[in-house]
Amino acid sequence: QVQLVESGGGLVQAGGSLTLSCTSSGQYLNSFDMGWFRQAPGKEREFVATINFSGGITEYGDSVKGRFTISRDHIKNAVYLQMNVLKPEDTAVYYCARRKIPGSGSRWYYDYDYWGQGTQVTVSS
Repeated sequence: QVQLVESGGGLVQAGGSLTLSCTSSGQYLNSFDMGWFRQAPGKEREFVATINFSGGITEYGDSVKGRFTISRDHIKNAVYLQMNVLKPEDTAVYYCARRKIPGSGSRWYYDYDYWGQGTQVTVSS
């Protein structure tokens, strides 16, 4: 059973930074594209970033482009989301997800088959 575990969320002031991590027990992530999504209360799930299996291709949602960076460490079997210049509107539960088929990453949630439990990020103004 694949389990994805996010960590690194918390409370931060606007303009601050956080780094989220996603690891897996029982599954090497290195062969899969990975993605980060977020969901705020009362809002739809939103694409944040994706990275392909090799780490050579990344894509970002418009609202985070230039502020967030997705990366992966094949040795540590982990995927990261570095979040800078955080804004109150970044407040959400952040989820990492594993894409079903490796390729060039994807911004579409239905392309992902395994999801973590989420980590809360709260940005105060």
